[in-house]
Amino acid sequence: MRTLIFAENEYYHIYNRGVDKRSIFENDFDYKRFTLLLYLANSNASFQIRTDTGKKISEYFSSEREETLVDICCYCLMPNHFHILIREKTAGGISSFLHKLKTSYCSYFNKKYDRKGSLFETTFKAEHANTDNYLKYLFSYIHLNPVKLIDPAWKENGIRDFNDSYKFLQNYEYSSYLDYLGVDRIQGKIIDKVALPGYFKDKDAVETEIFDWLTYKKRMIEEKEDLIKKRGTKM
Repeated sequence: MRTLIFAENEYYHIYNRGVDKRSIFENDFDYKRFTLLLYLANSNASFQIRTDTGKKISEYFSSEREETLVDICCYCLMPNHFHILIREKTAGGISSFLHKLKTSYCSYFNKKYDRKGSLFETTFKAEHANTDNYLKYLFSYIHLNPVKLIDPAWKENGIRDFNDSYKFLQNYEYSSYLDYLGVDRIQGKIIDKVALPGYFKDKDAVETEIFDWLTYKKRMIEEKEDLIKKRGTKM
């Protein structure tokens, strides 16, 4: 049971995974459906996504919303879980948004794959981002999650191939990283960059932050190896 109480204008790292660690996205369309729900569920208004009208997912992003429930600062979708960095705008906003988001997606997923029951673990996890350092860390942590898909042990052992890893990030559609790089796409309407403190004023600042985190472990390993060599030489 979660004991954290959400406070207005405070930031939180929200994450949830599939029940029994199961996959919650089976294909590209599932990812796009959830991405659309990040936009539509963030509103006091009700919504309906029709599959029998031929309307494309991208067209739904033109739908008018009422006042948003929360400020979404960034997000990342992974095969069996998701991360969102979010700010509470009004009392109950985060809980209401997550309820609409998860309920709508679970209904869609169960109908599509002919299953029943919960898709997500019962209670979503939440951590209070109550310092500037932690908020900046979460921005990078969330956007760097996809690297694990091609280099699972990069955090422990360092990046095997920086160019491949960063190219993968630049082509990963299911996070807000592309929006912070200035890519013009409809999904950019999901996030509110102004809601996040001005740590990253432009694309260069964002890339520098990500580069530093990608290379941090490798630099530490190299520095340790150099230190060992120097000590060995003096012996």
